[in-house]
Amino acid sequence: MSIMARLVAASTRFTTRGVYLGRRSSKVHVALYRRTNGKVGGRLPGWPGARILLLDHVGARSGVRRTSPVIYLDYGDSVVVAASKAGQPTHPAWYFNLRAHPDTTIRIGSEVRPVRARIADGAEREQLWTRLVDAFPGYAFYQKSAGRRRIPIVVLEPR
Repeated sequence: MSIMARLVAASTRFTTRGVYLGRRSSKVHVALYRRTNGKVGGRLPGWPGARILLLDHVGARSGVRRTSPVIYLDYGDSVVVAASKAGQPTHPAWYFNLRAHPDTTIRIGSEVRPVRARIADGAEREQLWTRLVDAFPGYAFYQKSAGRRRIPIVVLEPR
């Protein structure tokens, strides 16, 4: 059994909402992704449309630089990510960090891109949500698990 499979299996004991593995597993994921240029950790096993990027962000209050692995979709020259936190009742920290510091970088494979984050809303958000659920149906479960929290969609545009 692979390291990622073990982490996923272990995490299901800790959450009834979804597979949110937390900060420790993210560090392992990021390290493997960087070391292999995304060959390990660049896709969600079993879901070919669920590709993963590394999202850099700066703490809104702390100013500490962090990196989070996030499922993404191409959107023209931009990419789109969902602040799902696996259906937890709160937004992920990276969402708040991007709102405070929208200029950042992402890494897809070995390519690092400078981007600016903005929140999708209205018809654009609905269209993107449908595309995200098509790529990874787990998002529908995450939204149901999140209860009243509406999962934000973040567009990362080139700068």
